[in-house]
Amino acid sequence: MSKKLSAYAVKSGIKSWAEEDRPREKLLSKGVAALSDTELIAILLRTGSRDLTAVDTARQLLSKAEYDLDVLARMTVTDLMDFGIKGLGLTKAITLVAALELGRRRQAAAPRRQSQVKDSKSAFELLAPYLSDKAHEEFWIMLLNQNHRVLDVQQISIGGLTGTVADVRKVFEQALKLKATAIILVHNHPSGNLQPSGADVELTRKMKQAGATLDIRVLDHLIIADKSYYSFADEGML
Repeated sequence: MSKKLSAYAVKSGIKSWAEEDRPREKLLSKGVAALSDTELIAILLRTGSRDLTAVDTARQLLSKAEYDLDVLARMTVTDLMDFGIKGLGLTKAITLVAALELGRRRQAAAPRRQSQVKDSKSAFELLAPYLSDKAHEEFWIMLLNQNHRVLDVQQISIGGLTGTVADVRKVFEQALKLKATAIILVHNHPSGNLQPSGADVELTRKMKQAGATLDIRVLDHLIIADKSYYSFADEGML
C-alpha cells in the first residue's frame, strides 16, 4: 500500500474493518469499476449501525429493491425511510436519492448534444433516461433543428401517478426561443401500460395543429413505460 493510501486508511479507520467490508480502500487500490453495487452504496452510506456495517446496510437496501438499481432509482426519500433499515436515516436516504439522480442526469446528458434523431428508436434511446424510472407522470419535449439534431430536451410538466397536463403555449414558446424546426413530445406511464389514453390522443392533435400554424413539425409523441415505448408516428397516429 502506498504511503498516501496508508495515511488515508489510518485516518478513516479502514484498518479496523473486516477485509470484505473495505469498499473505500478497494476503490483507491483497484479503481471504482472493481466495486459491486453493494460496495458503492456502502460508500455513500459511510457508516452502518451498532449491529450492521455499511456493507450490511447496503445489502439490506438492495434486497428491498430486488437487487435492481432501476427499482432503487424510483424510490423517494420517504420510500427509503419506510423500509426501517437500521443505519439508514434521513441524511443517508437524501444522499442516496441525490446520487441516483446525478447518475440519471449524466446518462441523459452524455449522448444528447447534437445527436441526430433518425427514427422513434433513436429518439427513445435519448429520452428514456429522463423518464424510464419515474414513479409519477412527466411531460418533456425534444427540440430539433432542420437536420433533426438535438438542440435541447426540456421538462414541461410534472403530474401524479395517472396523468400530467402539458401547456401547448409553453411547448411552442420554448421551440420558438431555440429556433427549433421540429419537436418530439414524450411522456411516461408509470403504470407500465403503453397504450395512449383519449387525453393523449387529443393533446397530440392539438400540438400538431399548433405546430402546423407555426411551421414547427411535431415528428412524434412517445409514451415510455419501463424500458419500452409507444410511438404515435410508427402507429400512424400523427
